[in-house]
Amino acid sequence: MARAIWSGSISFGLLNVPVKLYSAVARRNIALREIRESDSARIKHRRVAEGTDEEVPYDEIIKAYEITPGQYVPISKDEMSSMAPEKTRAIEVQDFVDLDEIDPIYFDSPYYLGPADGAEKAYSLLAAAMKASGKVAIARFVFRNKEHLAAIRTSGGVLTLTTMRFADEVVATSELEEVLPDEAPKVAKKEQEMAEQLIESLSTDFEPGAYRDEYREQLLGLIERKAEGKEIVASEAEAPQATKAPDLMAALEQSIAAVKEKGAKPKKAAAKKRKAPAKKAKATKAKKASSRSKAKSSK
Repeated sequence: MARAIWSGSISFGLLNVPVKLYSAVARRNIALREIRESDSARIKHRRVAEGTDEEVPYDEIIKAYEITPGQYVPISKDEMSSMAPEKTRAIEVQDFVDLDEIDPIYFDSPYYLGPADGAEKAYSLLAAAMKASGKVAIARFVFRNKEHLAAIRTSGGVLTLTTMRFADEVVATSELEEVLPDEAPKVAKKEQEMAEQLIESLSTDFEPGAYRDEYREQLLGLIERKAEGKEIVASEAEAPQATKAPDLMAALEQSIAAVKEKGAKPKKAAAKKRKAPAKKAKATKAKKASSRSKAKSSK
């Protein structure tokens, strides 16, 4: 059963909808320990004062900001607490926007919002209204001693909340000026058309279940084989080489041919075309049935 990790209320206008926050992600990380190779002794990390072997108790450690090398401005735990955002329980909606106006780079962690006891009707009302509007609510709320920007939307009658990054947390593309060419290289029209054709041949509907964490599966397999005492022969992985400019057309042509050999993935347009004849067949059957009914009534 899902366990709520936060509770509060969605607030916009004079409407307050009590909700509970649930994690929408189940991490599948593989926990690896650090050990000494010679005898498998577990490695532990200690907090020690620099230049000594003296371990420092946790309650004696405070935060500090380094203004110059070796010179710090200490900040006590009480001072940190006084600066913490107010622990409010309101998810305050600021605006409603279109989803396609939000660059995915701003999205962070997803959560589910469920109704608190007695708030089922208000929750359903908000979910239905948001679905009809097609809008996303942009809100602010305090979670784990930090103020978050968040996007609230509806999916299948359930409200979801995704924390977002503030604008100053997203690195501007101007920071890449030194690594990007001063002028974009000219692309031949034929090359672009071939690249677009390759994209089109690989286009399909998004199915989340079709993608697996292959690295995690391989790592689990490796652990199982080693646990069984099997010998593992490591192979060196070579980094893929960049396609040289004169070979772009050849690489594109080979890629398109390879996709065709595997069989083209079903495209959205093709799926719609396949459905159309079915509708036409239904209409024809209905028309024939209506004609037979009229013939019988005339007799």
